[in-house]
Amino acid sequence: MDLDTVRTFLAAADTGQFQEAAAELAITQQAVSKRIAALERDLGVRLFTRTPRGAELTIDGQAFLPHARDLLRVAERAVASVRAGSRPLRVDVLASRGAQSGLLREFHRAHPEIELDVVMLFDIDTAVAAIRSGVIDASFRAVAVPGRPLPDDIRSVRVLDEPLQLLTGPAHALASSRSVPLARLTGHRIWMPGIVQGTEWAAYYDDLVAEFDLTIEATGPNFGSDALLDTIADTPALATFMGEHTRLVWPTGYGLRRIPVTGPTPVYPHSLLWHRDNSHPALPTLRDHLATTTPGHSAPDTWVPAWATPH
Repeated sequence: MDLDTVRTFLAAADTGQFQEAAAELAITQQAVSKRIAALERDLGVRLFTRTPRGAELTIDGQAFLPHARDLLRVAERAVASVRAGSRPLRVDVLASRGAQSGLLREFHRAHPEIELDVVMLFDIDTAVAAIRSGVIDASFRAVAVPGRPLPDDIRSVRVLDEPLQLLTGPAHALASSRSVPLARLTGHRIWMPGIVQGTEWAAYYDDLVAEFDLTIEATGPNFGSDALLDTIADTPALATFMGEHTRLVWPTGYGLRRIPVTGPTPVYPHSLLWHRDNSHPALPTLRDHLATTTPGHSAPDTWVPAWATPH
């Protein structure tokens, strides 16, 4: 149903005059008559009766009137749902406890007037597809996988280099260390069951293993961070890598240690991705906030894969 004809019907019904409806809609009286006639043909009934006083609704016109008002209200809500700034900014993060969620929390504290929808997609390919289709507005990712560059319509900026730490139980051989040189981790078992081949984080750890002769085991099902902490606390032979900004809580009796890794410090390169044509008004605000509040990891002795997008 053509909404212009419905809007014209309502104007004529409310004013009782085709001439006044024409003035209200800034069209000619002839155009009003044509629109009403077209609507009557579509519905198969007469909506108005001409009288010396103007135009009066027929019984069918009276029946149609409340539904016509509902039609326009629904149309207005549909337009408002996609009008710039009227819907939440939808942003993808990798995990709820990671640095990326922390960046969004800081943004929300700085700009509480901006409504956010936070989603968690699986990998960069899924995130890029969601950005290109308009399902999300932006995504935090390590932005490249070797041999799979970003599409030309996707923009990215590196926003945070997050240092890795070694997480051990109290009986681990390195538990008493204040820091651990990366080379000293050769021969130690590092357990990371969440690594999935083909993802951007798997590419990162594959390069880390190859560069520094490390042993990272991704065996066993991934039961989440709580199960990982249980195992690390109880198994002296195992340790795991954890981002410096990852928020974790564990029972006091676990005695877990978070130990900085040095010489060089491996850092995970978080970037923000978005579509070049995305017009959500809050997106530039997010980018500006990140540019001014996340200078990255400034220590000179750090390592990232060669494929990581530069600052």
